Amino acid sequence: MIEHSKYKEPNLKDRYITLDMLMPCFKKVASSSLRVLGKSVQGDPISAFTLGHGKHRVLMWSQMHGNESTTTKAVWDMVNYLQGNETLAKTILDSCTLMVVPMLNPDGAKAYTRVNANQIDLNRDAQQRSQPESKVLRELFEAFKPDFCFNLHDQRTLFSAGSAKKPATVSFLSPASNEQRDVTPSREVAMKLIVAMNRVLQELIPGQVGRYDDGFNANCVGDAFQMQGVPTILFEAGHYEKDYMREHTREYIFHALMAALDTISKEKIDAQRTEDYYRIPENEKCFFDILIQNPQTINSNLEKGSRIGIRFQEILEGNAIQFKPELAEIGKLEGFFGHETFNCLNKKDLEQLSKHNEIMALIKRIEK
Repeated sequence: MIEHSKYKEPNLKDRYITLDMLMPCFKKVASSSLRVLGKSVQGDPISAFTLGHGKHRVLMWSQMHGNESTTTKAVWDMVNYLQGNETLAKTILDSCTLMVVPMLNPDGAKAYTRVNANQIDLNRDAQQRSQPESKVLRELFEAFKPDFCFNLHDQRTLFSAGSAKKPATVSFLSPASNEQRDVTPSREVAMKLIVAMNRVLQELIPGQVGRYDDGFNANCVGDAFQMQGVPTILFEAGHYEKDYMREHTREYIFHALMAALDTISKEKIDAQRTEDYYRIPENEKCFFDILIQNPQTINSNLEKGSRIGIRFQEILEGNAIQFKPELAEIGKLEGFFGHETFNCLNKKDLEQLSKHNEIMALIKRIEK
């Protein structure tokens, strides 16, 4: 297994990653491989670079949603590895040509929003292509003619890997290319690549890999590229225990990327079994950030046996992301879990919870 810490990009950390922060990273790639594809709504450059010179052409893009930065960090960790002297790095660069767009939505990244500066979700603009960022990606897709596409995202902390008490730290999807969700040749190739990545991740985070919902939407970029017959994979970076800055998750995305490129470069795709893709548990929405049991100890308006689910809002303050608690649900909440759980009948738990002023205020404000 690759020692990720040796290649972790020091210029990128935490959740707030902007174009300015990428500038030192761009200096690490050859200027001859770096190019500006176009500009965002607010006029910031959208850049891409190539690595390698092999026959297998891989297009990957990150931060299509500006507030989904974990994969951007992992991409630069990958670049650092590929520029080293490891045997696998040489094999990949000899066998593959990578086209990397590390930040498709620089305006959204700066504002820490999912959408672009025109409030458009670029991942719902694949057909109309009304936004400059959407046009840039499609023009690159048509010019580069990739054999594989990696669509790199983050997902919320609410997702579990199936219904078990396991967070979906990494999730994958081989998007459908029609309403019937047929397993077309390109979709099957993407499934097999996911199987190869999952095998590696199960050694690192057993039970914490999920399979994203495959409902068809032609306006989603992954579905649209799959419709063009190009194997496309959706990567979703999710939650790892006590890792809200997703510094652990970036490592698992890095290992997933390396496993995929290893499989492609060594032409091992056909050695994988499609049926193993369906053995990956589907994502479910079973987690709250905080689950509070027996809250009637704090607020007598609440029924005995009820539980409170709290989820965090991610708020940009200055140049950092703050996690603000928000009341999500009240009820029995059977089948739900908390990334952190407090039982208010437990003296130690109640003492710990009492230190969280905002959460205590939320509980006390609840009326009948």
